[in-house]
Amino acid sequence: MKSKINIIADNKIPFLNGVLEPYSEIRYLAPYEIKRDQVKCADALLIRTRTKCDSGLLAGTAVRFIGTATIGFDHIDTGYCDLNGIKWINAPGCNSSSVMQYIASALASLAGKKGDDLRGKTIGIIGAGNVGTKVAKIAKLLGMNLLLNDPPRARKEGNQGFVDIAAIIEQSDIITFHVPLLRTGIDKTYHMADDEFFGKFEGEKIIINSSRGQVVKTSSLKDAIRNGKVAAAVLDVWEKEPLIDLELLEMVSIATPHIAGYSADGKANGTAVCVRKLSDFFNLGLEKDWYPSEIPPPAVKTALVFDCKKQSCDEIIKDTILATCNVLKDDEMLRMSPSTFEKQRGSYPVRREFPFHEVQLLNSNEKIIGLLSELGIQKIISN
Repeated sequence: MKSKINIIADNKIPFLNGVLEPYSEIRYLAPYEIKRDQVKCADALLIRTRTKCDSGLLAGTAVRFIGTATIGFDHIDTGYCDLNGIKWINAPGCNSSSVMQYIASALASLAGKKGDDLRGKTIGIIGAGNVGTKVAKIAKLLGMNLLLNDPPRARKEGNQGFVDIAAIIEQSDIITFHVPLLRTGIDKTYHMADDEFFGKFEGEKIIINSSRGQVVKTSSLKDAIRNGKVAAAVLDVWEKEPLIDLELLEMVSIATPHIAGYSADGKANGTAVCVRKLSDFFNLGLEKDWYPSEIPPPAVKTALVFDCKKQSCDEIIKDTILATCNVLKDDEMLRMSPSTFEKQRGSYPVRREFPFHEVQLLNSNEKIIGLLSELGIQKIISN
């Protein structure tokens, strides 16, 4: 009988306990516990962004497969893995809808704070991949004008529909980053937003970063806020997290502990990708379409009831967004206890994406039903 494979798994990967036990010897460790001695005899690693997979961890081990239950993979030395016959996979797009929901909440919250109307504002989206395209869709739903910047796509598909960074800086009221972290090359994103970037701003702009902390240079952003170049900043990711810059924390408008992609649905998607790919690689025999059997509801389910005669379509859309994801609550928690950044990530409350929620409309009309459907609401009761 073929012996079971050995797996080391991050103990914060949700919906994984009990799934692979029939097929493997699996140990669940905290990210800081995943060291070379622990993985020496492992055939596979299932990780998240906190585990750096490079020669220091992998050299001389039995590891043949690495699965990260995340969109990003900058924590994996892919060159080393490729040269040493280690299969690695990530989960592209797994939490794209979750990040889109977060950005929608951030936009609605900023509009409420500043008393601004989003309609007619121009948003520059840097990175139009799985996440950026969904952010573009929600921005359009909110009545915003769109500018997309994505050099790799532009080279592949042609320039139509894309603009350069100069146009983003010149024409955008809001700039949001949705790029991978690339430290070198023509598409380098490390410290993309630096002194030169902010120095080109004419008038105040809003900056949102939910991609990687190192995309925005901390000192440059602080200077831009002080100098009136940046009117407001939303940061979900930080340089040197979880040891975040406390001065910057006080300067930004919305601060959260790297949870934009942390919806329960996004987590389930990431786990599903890892389990399926692992099963394929080792021929374990799990169902090809394996998915967590049950995703929990939020601790408190919000009743979403709106009277279309008393609220405008824009108000209903914004209130629906904020009822399903309120980034200001996450902001409050982080400001109260920035030293527990990692703990807040690990104990993040259940958040469900738009399709989970039910909206009841009084005096409804076809326009608002259509807009809510575009938002992703699948359960609409109209009277």
